[in-house]
Amino acid sequence: MTNLRTAAYSALALAGLSFASTSFAGTGKAVTAPKEIKETIKESCITGDLGVVVVSEYISRGLVLEDQGAIAQPYLDLYFKLYEGDGFINKVQFNLGLWSSIHSHVQPDGSTDSVRNWYEFDYTAGIAVTMAKNFTATLSYFEFDSPANAFSTARSINLNIAYDDSEFMGPFALRPHVAVLRELNAPGFAGLGGNGWYFEVGIAPSYTFAKGGTYPVTLSAPINAGFGDDKFYDGDNFGFVSGGAQLSVPLSFIPECYGSWTFSGGYTYFHLGDRVAEVTAQGDEGRHVFQGAVGLAF
Repeated sequence: MTNLRTAAYSALALAGLSFASTSFAGTGKAVTAPKEIKETIKESCITGDLGVVVVSEYISRGLVLEDQGAIAQPYLDLYFKLYEGDGFINKVQFNLGLWSSIHSHVQPDGSTDSVRNWYEFDYTAGIAVTMAKNFTATLSYFEFDSPANAFSTARSINLNIAYDDSEFMGPFALRPHVAVLRELNAPGFAGLGGNGWYFEVGIAPSYTFAKGGTYPVTLSAPINAGFGDDKFYDGDNFGFVSGGAQLSVPLSFIPECYGSWTFSGGYTYFHLGDRVAEVTAQGDEGRHVFQGAVGLAF
């Protein structure tokens, strides 16, 4: 399971859209002067994004969960603004996310269930607090389910701390993040064993070409590394290190009233730890993942 929206996921910046409309009164004979009426629609307190990602392999925290057939991963995220202002705490929002992984290759093998291709369904709920303008701490509850009964339900608590250094570094910004996941006592688990701890560090530098043009192209190069305690990676502490390149371009030919659409594609190389490779990748420590995505921000 992944937050290709974290790692991945962690790759699109989201903002609310504001619109203004202006109407005018009619000018019949009884009207001596036109009256201008202005209506301002306030910025929405609810924003979000949705889309679908197609990947060649499904890798979550270094674990190779699927490397056969077609893999589509639709998602929906909603963000509810609870507070925004000056001072040390700048913003507080409630996040709600839904994510799925749908596979043409059926797991478990031979299943005839009506939802046998729906390998995974996740939902998350959390609170994000932005402090000192550039630090954002997000505390979330994760639940990973399998409608196809390919694995048992796994639950965890995740803390992600991200720093936006673009104000100071400009085009050389690294946008680092640190994440900690604690598995809860449940039948399933996010790693190789239950009740473990997972740690992740990463950066996501990017550069936009033709900024200000109709179709600016953004190149990002995310790099992430995952570690765990003896329980999470079953006796090993190193899970993976990954790096790659992603290109994204806005679909500017779609009218703005339909939201902000983006197409992206890219490649990621994973180097897996010994134990992870042994259990989930037949000992192959190097994995090559290609992906393409279409997303909408509103």
